[in-house]
Parts: sequence; structure tokens; C-alpha cells
Amino acid sequence: MPHTPVPADELSARIDRLRCAMSRRYPDWSMLLLDNKIDLYYFTGTMQEGALVITPGQAVLFVRHSFDCAVKESLFPDIRPMGSFRTIREAFPDIPETVHVAARTMTLQKLTLLQKHLPFAPQAADDVLSGLRAVKSEYELSCMRRAGKLHQTVIEEVAPALLRHGVSEARLCSEICTFMLDRGAMGISRYNQPAAEDVLGIASFSENSLRASALDSPSGNVGTCIAMKSIGSSERCLHEGDIVLLDIPCGYAGYHTDKTITFYFGELAKHPQGALIRAAREQCVFLENEIACMLQPGAVPAEIYEKILACVDPAFRSGFMNACKFLGHSIGLTMDETPVLAKGFSAPLEAGMTIAVEPKIALDGIGLVGCENTYEILPHGPAHSLTGSCDTTMEITS
Repeated sequence: MPHTPVPADELSARIDRLRCAMSRRYPDWSMLLLDNKIDLYYFTGTMQEGALVITPGQAVLFVRHSFDCAVKESLFPDIRPMGSFRTIREAFPDIPETVHVAARTMTLQKLTLLQKHLPFAPQAADDVLSGLRAVKSEYELSCMRRAGKLHQTVIEEVAPALLRHGVSEARLCSEICTFMLDRGAMGISRYNQPAAEDVLGIASFSENSLRASALDSPSGNVGTCIAMKSIGSSERCLHEGDIVLLDIPCGYAGYHTDKTITFYFGELAKHPQGALIRAAREQCVFLENEIACMLQPGAVPAEIYEKILACVDPAFRSGFMNACKFLGHSIGLTMDETPVLAKGFSAPLEAGMTIAVEPKIALDGIGLVGCENTYEILPHGPAHSLTGSCDTTMEITS
């Protein structure tokens, strides 16, 4: 159930893995301090505001608000109330000169407040933290498998029935997400970037799917307004002959899966560029299947990226990935984790990693065509899709 606490042995194993990884990467480390809500949830099972202090011999969660809530929902063994960061200094009077932090998410304001009571020089430990989250435990995989099953049902089976003349992009996206919520989804997608909370997802019709969004994503969207480049337009309504792009994530108990599906509303044979649209869709399906076969332990993301780029039909290279320089991304507690199927990612893949694979093609003047599913890398053989098929029914007639 989504309100069941993260098991105590799961939290303990994560702390143990963190200490081992820190000792390998930073042999002289003596303290790590984390304040980001995702890190707090990963290591303690609660997102209550506070700070987690980890040393080679201790791990203490200090909670500012709400201590009572944290104690009720977390099985972490050492949770203490905190009035200010002075409480940490009282519990750890010998603060080391260097304290490791999550530099990507810790704000300058928070760091200044910390250093007021805890004089230390910060050192980034993001590489260790992202590496730990990349390989999922059986508990984490069970959450993602459940999210994926729910995701497949709603996007592949429910969404086609919601397509109808006159429905707006925003209404369609909200209806799909309501169905997910009713079936146990958590209702939000999270990103590592502090300013990127994509609450629902994206529904785009034809030309709007080519518009740039506020995220590093090939999927375009005009948004509900300039300040929200997500969900969809309340004014752009569906009519026959539209390409429908749905790039809508799903989450369960904190863990995400990602999936994109493309529909054509009407008879594709009647579209003047119907053959081109169908060929682009078939190309994306082919490429996703090729990538899934390559997602095996030991494979190098950067090499997969280069091999797939070489496989793209020359007719579609100019619009491939709509100018984005990646093919897929690791996913878990956030949508945009590492590794990424892109240049520069040379560490081999491992069993237990989860990768969202999203080949897409921008067709100038027509729209974005593509597919996406979330894959679990298995100990042997091709990766397994958690979110269903890429080769789904495309034509939806009214």
C-alpha cells in the first residue's frame, strides 16, 4: 500500500551502502549532511523538513517540521526534533573542517544558515548519491513495477477512449491523470532540478507538440500559460486529423515510470502525409526495440547512443529527438536521474538500473511522433519493459 513505511531493513541497507561508497570515493570522509527531501526520503523514509547527518558511526535525522509526523511515518531508528541547526552542533560538537553535501540541491541560503552554527567547508558528494540511486533494490523495483503496470493500463487502454472531438489538451491530460490517481498513483512527477515540478505531464496535438517546453525534453507543449509549459492548452481542442502525443509519467510510493504514446485521431490514410507519419512511428518503434536489446549489464550508455544515431534513417535525422542530445534517462525517485543514454556517460550499466527510452521524431509542420517506455535492466538478456509496448494501436477513429 502507498502509505506503508519503507521497511527498516531497506533503510539500513541504504545507509550501509552509502558509507561503503563514501569510503571508496572519499577515504578520509567523516561527515555527510543532507537536506533535500528526495535524499531524506531515500535514506529515512520521510520527507519532513530537516537534516540528515551521517558519519562512519552514526546516522541521525534532525526534524524541524513535523517531528511527530516523521516518527509516525518513518522506521528510521534515530529521529530527533530540531529547533535550529544549533541542535546539530550540540549533538556533534566536533564538526569536521570538511562536510560532504548534495551540492546540486543545497541552496546558498540553506548553506549560509548551516554555516552560521556549523562552520565547515562544503564538498560535493553528488556522484556517490546518484550512483547509489541508479541501481534499484528489490523493494524499489517492486514499486516501479507496480507504477508501470498502472501506467500501461491507463495509457494503452483508458486513454484511447478519452479521445473525442472538442476535448482540449489540458482536459485530456487531467482526465488521464485522474484515472491514474483513482488507481493509486501518487499524482506528481519530481525532478532533480529544484524549479522543475511537472505536476501532471504533457498532452499535445499536432503543431503544439513541436513547441519547446521548459524541460530538456523532445516532447513539446504550449502549456496552460507562459508560466506553465506543461499539461496542455485549454484552448487547443482535438479534431480529426490530429496527431496526439501523450508524454505522461506515473508514480507509486515515490517511484516513477515514464511513458509516451502517439495516436492519430482519424484515418491515417486520409492525411496527405500519412505515409510519412506512419514511417516515422515505425522508425521510433524499431529504435526503441533496438535500444532495449542493448540495455544489458556491461553496456556503455555513450556507445549505445552512438550506435543508435548511426541506425536512424537519413530521412528522419534532422528531426530526430527534436534537437535533444540523448535517447533515454535513468528514472526512479526523480524523473531525470543518471546515467543518461548520451555522450559522456561511460560507466557500464548494471542489473537493477531502470531507464526510460524515448526515441522521437519531429515532423516539420505536422507534429512530434514517438514512443517511450521504462525498462528494467536484467542480469541477463535484453531489458524488460515495465510500462507495456511501444508498438501499440495508433489510429483512433471517432
